[in-house]
Amino acid sequence: MPSSWLMYIFVYVLVCDGVVAQLENRVLFLFNTFQNVNVNENETVQAVVSRIPLDVAFITLQFHTQHSNATLSYTRMPGLGLSLTAVDSGLLSPLIPGQTKLSWFLLAADGDSVAGTGVILPYTSSDPVPGACNLEFDLDIDPNIYLHYNLFETTIRFAPANIGYSRGSNPPACDTEVGENTRWRLRYDIYQYFLPESDLSEQSLITSIQSVANVQTMREHGKRLMTLSSSDKTEVVFSSIPGQGVIYSVIVRDPVLNTSSSYIPVHTYACSFSSTLDGCDTLGKISTRIFFTIAGLAGLFVCFFGHRFFKCELFCMGFGFAAFLFFVLITRTTKLDYDIRLTLTAVIGVVGGVILVMSWWRFGSVMSCVIVVGLVLGFLISSIVFFTPVGDIQVFRSNVVFWVTFSCIVVVVLLFFVRWPREGNITMCGVAGAYAVVLAVNAYIYTSLSYITLNILKRFLNDNFSKAFTDVPFQDIDFIMITVWVVLGVSGIVLQLYRERTRPFFPPSPYLMWLQERERRKTNVLDPSHHTSSLPSRLLARARQLTGRRESAGERTPLLL
Repeated sequence: MPSSWLMYIFVYVLVCDGVVAQLENRVLFLFNTFQNVNVNENETVQAVVSRIPLDVAFITLQFHTQHSNATLSYTRMPGLGLSLTAVDSGLLSPLIPGQTKLSWFLLAADGDSVAGTGVILPYTSSDPVPGACNLEFDLDIDPNIYLHYNLFETTIRFAPANIGYSRGSNPPACDTEVGENTRWRLRYDIYQYFLPESDLSEQSLITSIQSVANVQTMREHGKRLMTLSSSDKTEVVFSSIPGQGVIYSVIVRDPVLNTSSSYIPVHTYACSFSSTLDGCDTLGKISTRIFFTIAGLAGLFVCFFGHRFFKCELFCMGFGFAAFLFFVLITRTTKLDYDIRLTLTAVIGVVGGVILVMSWWRFGSVMSCVIVVGLVLGFLISSIVFFTPVGDIQVFRSNVVFWVTFSCIVVVVLLFFVRWPREGNITMCGVAGAYAVVLAVNAYIYTSLSYITLNILKRFLNDNFSKAFTDVPFQDIDFIMITVWVVLGVSGIVLQLYRERTRPFFPPSPYLMWLQERERRKTNVLDPSHHTSSLPSRLLARARQLTGRRESAGERTPLLL
């Protein structure tokens, strides 16, 4: 008897501390109370909840780990349709009349020890039953969200819910009728919650999961992205953000009874913790850092001195224009390694920059070069527009509408360049040059501003990306980088406008100047250079200077033929 009292006191102390005991292979859960659970290799842990109130109609158990799979099972021996293996797993159990105790089983799936956090949530007979109309997945009632990601997009899928029902009664039919008294009245709210940027720690994930695990906390801390009706497809696509932790959840609502319940939240970093090549810890490739560091330094120069050193500006703009187009082409048509593609992109970018400079040097057409520069700024401004919530408007899910609107914005910016070429060129130097600095910083410290252009690149490379939500987190580092971008851009524009106010709009073409000088020498017979070979004026002046020095020294001067 005294030992029993000691056991009760021990459990009570642990509960007061916010952690419930794991005693040998048995874990005692309390409703809405998180607890950390360790499952050793070849061990089965029994999760138990007791003293269930009679008004509770069904219960969900959810268990979360950072990257190791765990198995939840209704039985001690997992079987098909009776268990689920995942990093974010959950089970739903309807209760029978008079039932006050329930248990599940937790196992390590991959033969290694697993540590995670779990919670049990109760629901009444008026609450919707998540996953109760499942026809796609293995579990009979499946409250889980199934997540798949790649470099471009993250997709979540879930089974439809059913309206609530009391203990011992038959579940309402899922698809025999369509009306207000069936599951077709239910609505599904899709929520998203971002973890702290650049934080891959397990503690950060556990804390975040605990803050958004149920209906109330997700509504308080998460962001609702959209609402699906029961007739919509239970699948949503988001833009992948490698290295950024994100939690997704679905809350199903019954608008008639004004009740709701939560599916099992899932998380992703859009990268692998086990890969040694492209894992979450090795996202910053050396080649990428070198490429964007050089681009950032060039952008800083263009931001403040681009218009003054027009040839350098043209080279940088030609480089960026040609490199972007070639990277899209080579990525869509080949499966070369990333470093090889980046190297070839840099080479083609150099070729593009040289071609743009030489076209201006040879033909002297400022307007044709300004058009290319205007396209670069138009692309950036159009990308900024679709980086805002405008990009997630439903009408822009259509590729035709998106690209027509995108092109129209580019054309409007281009018309500004045609009307005010110098002012437009200086504006481009400030805006694009400062953004190149932001991209260089992103190669070392994650910032969401890189997705201004990356989202457009993904849409070029992936035909299905139009379905993805492109929402990204905005945290302290992003506001700092916006400030840096604005300060650099405005400073560069103001400085160049002030410095160039008394200078010609654009420098003349060196080749055309040489042609004009040669023609002048041919037609002006009074010019001494008319009787000499048509060397450039600087070389003639230098020759005359050397000739004068030799004659003063008494040397014989050879005759110039």
